[in-house]
Amino acid sequence: MGFSLSPLAQQNGFRLEAFDTVGSTNAIALERAHEGDPGRLWIVSKKQESGRGRRGRAWATSHGNLAASLLLTGNFELKTAATLGFVAGLSLADALDAVCPQATISVGIDGVGNSDLRIELKWPNDVLINKAKLSGILLESTLLPDGRFAVVVGIGVNVVAYPEDVPYPATSLKQLGADCDAETLFLALSDAWQENSRIWDEGRGLSEIRKRWLKRAAGIGTEVAVRVDGSVLRGIFETIDEDCRFVIRDNDGERVKIAAGDVHFGAVASASAG
Repeated sequence: MGFSLSPLAQQNGFRLEAFDTVGSTNAIALERAHEGDPGRLWIVSKKQESGRGRRGRAWATSHGNLAASLLLTGNFELKTAATLGFVAGLSLADALDAVCPQATISVGIDGVGNSDLRIELKWPNDVLINKAKLSGILLESTLLPDGRFAVVVGIGVNVVAYPEDVPYPATSLKQLGADCDAETLFLALSDAWQENSRIWDEGRGLSEIRKRWLKRAAGIGTEVAVRVDGSVLRGIFETIDEDCRFVIRDNDGERVKIAAGDVHFGAVASASAG
């Protein structure tokens, strides 16, 4: 089976370019933007050789994993577009619920689930299963000649393999025993994106996206360390605010809002962020 879009995605004008191997799906999407593509274009591949992660980190994928990038254009502000990472995380979690029923759970803010496998969202843009990273999400933007911005939402998923030389727990769907391939997962992702982006509504529905995200949030109420520009802030993760900033209660009892940073929970906080 090859990559394909869900019927609803096709109905809503989304298009697809699929590759067996690419350098970077995000790079191709940005190229399409500068070539005049109107957006609503998915670029997907089962192998990515020179992808980019957050803060310039390399992000390569083994053959059989999923690399997917969605090109969007519009008149929305970049601050608003940045919240598409939360739409992406929710969409991937919903897709996993659909195609990996053994991973379907009900995760609330109290952290109580009803399955052995727990899908959670880690601020700002990771998807975890059982506290191990399954997916990373990267947003990139570019200014178009007509003054509008193009935004690319890149989503990398460890379907068949995961990196072992990383300073955090990682996993793959195969490692977890899930019988799902990249094509099946992308089909569900392209469908789940429709509902979550409809709710987001170019930022007008961000409050509802925030509520949905918090229901799947990893680490609420636990000790956290956040590396921000070379320094480390420690405290208890309380929530994300109306602008989706990370909110912690520091050791002095003050609430601190963080717009960007690397988050580490619990024991990993001491080991990785200290």
